[in-house]
Amino acid sequence: MKTTDSKTKTSAKETIPRGVTKPKSNAASGLTELFEEALKDIYWAEKALTKALPVMVKNATSVELKDAIDNHLTETEQQITRLEQVFKIIGQKPTAKKCDAMEGLIEEAKGMLEETEIGVVRDAGIIAASQKIEHYEIATYGTLRQFAETLGLPEAATLLEQTLDEEKGADKTLTEVAVNAVNLEAAEIE
Repeated sequence: MKTTDSKTKTSAKETIPRGVTKPKSNAASGLTELFEEALKDIYWAEKALTKALPVMVKNATSVELKDAIDNHLTETEQQITRLEQVFKIIGQKPTAKKCDAMEGLIEEAKGMLEETEIGVVRDAGIIAASQKIEHYEIATYGTLRQFAETLGLPEAATLLEQTLDEEKGADKTLTEVAVNAVNLEAAEIE
């Protein structure tokens, strides 16, 4: 049974000041619940990426970019398995909750494909869209790792740190592909 601190929960009779968002009835009231909700969110996000990344590969023309995205697809599948391990550590069934941020980033990437010609300009756009996704994931996994550490879940923190390192590596690889080839070639088209 949940107990709540009267200072942290708003009673039905209290008035919420103008401009302050009223929490949903099932809103997280502790760090553990916030951690669990964030896990569900990124679990959905990673599963959605396993469908979006192959589309990026099909639309890329740079061999280096195709390889980078393919490698990250394999990592993403491993990250999903790692998230399932984290759910097990906290005694929860792996559950996905729609991630509005990732859905938006994937939609933006699809729009970018439509707005660029096939070739190096599209490749530059794919890198840009992919790096936005990586930066979102880096922020999310950094936060989750810190939550796990704070909650005394060292095994979960280690798993999340491993994924965080992979996301940072994917971002670095994308930067290298952009700087060493794609962006230079795209600039020559001007």
